[in-house]
Amino acid sequence: MTNNTALKAVVVGAGVFGVSTAFHLARLGVQTTIVNDGAVANGASSRSLAWLNSARKRSAAYHKLRIQGLERYKAFAASHDCSAWLRFDGGLTWDADDASNQIAEIHRHEQSIGYQTQLLAPSELSAVTPGVDPRAVSPQGAIFNAGEGWVDLPSLINLLLAEFRERGGRILSDAGSADVTLANGRVSGVKTTSGEVVGADVVVVATGPAVPAMAAKVGRHIGDGTTRALLVFSKPVPHPLRAVLNTPRVAIRPTPNGAFALDSAWSEEEVIVRDDGTYEAKPSTIAGLLKEASSVLEGNPRLVLQSLHVGPKPIPADGEPVVGQLTDIPGYHVVFSHSGATLGLIAGELLAGEIVSGTANPLLEPFRPSRFDG
Repeated sequence: MTNNTALKAVVVGAGVFGVSTAFHLARLGVQTTIVNDGAVANGASSRSLAWLNSARKRSAAYHKLRIQGLERYKAFAASHDCSAWLRFDGGLTWDADDASNQIAEIHRHEQSIGYQTQLLAPSELSAVTPGVDPRAVSPQGAIFNAGEGWVDLPSLINLLLAEFRERGGRILSDAGSADVTLANGRVSGVKTTSGEVVGADVVVVATGPAVPAMAAKVGRHIGDGTTRALLVFSKPVPHPLRAVLNTPRVAIRPTPNGAFALDSAWSEEEVIVRDDGTYEAKPSTIAGLLKEASSVLEGNPRLVLQSLHVGPKPIPADGEPVVGQLTDIPGYHVVFSHSGATLGLIAGELLAGEIVSGTANPLLEPFRPSRFDG
């Protein structure tokens, strides 16, 4: 399309996927409105550890997309004042000291695909990346991936929204849930629970764990493996840690204010889902997560709870991203993936480019919603 200003788009969802897509649509001249059921970044983006990586094993296509995602962040960092909340100080990971330990195998795999990787003995860690108690590291060693990092997603989202508004973008927050409307088999816009109708030629649904249910309303199936998420923030504490840690019992990343963000698989499994659909984290779970974090940090500092975020974690059934137009519904696009932070910038850019150009991007071809058809 050459006259992009004649194209009207609505993006449902104001997390990183929704805001990134809207931002890139606005940059391409599209009249774009964001509709969200609450404040911006109030969903899955608030519960993400936001570790930027392509570590360990995954499909070649997914690895390639994630690597492009990392490159987009590095280019973004070169042109924006974001060093307080977007960092590439590396990632450090180790496995449990038992038969499940795959560190040597993972290191060989990462070397074979050209991923920046270094296998370190516990005694070597302090010379490469500070802040880790070497006694916590299994004797098989740890992998340091120098090209990895972290992002504070609310900070990124707010910066993208500032330019989005400058380009004439419109935001309807606290609008309640929204349904995509169709006319003659194609998208016509959205209708909110308050009754407001926003007409559009294109709708992008980026509602995190709600994407499969919204697609089902128009008769399309998206495989859903959504589970529970718990992200705990400590109070700030002076500490030299700079890298993101991914360990057997806790994952840790620094934050802009000197605190730590924490999550783990076991703590997520302990999250309670009430009958009314709300989520609860037990005090014992939170205390246990803070204790596990202290045990892997240099000096074993006492960590105190500052805040927590609990709710669903969006994950497609096969673990791979779902990006693009629903089958046989022109104008209806979705973005649904677990790796929201790593893919945040690249997915929005590529999807916006497809919408405006009408040309499919090869990087997204393996991840179409159509793979769940039939």
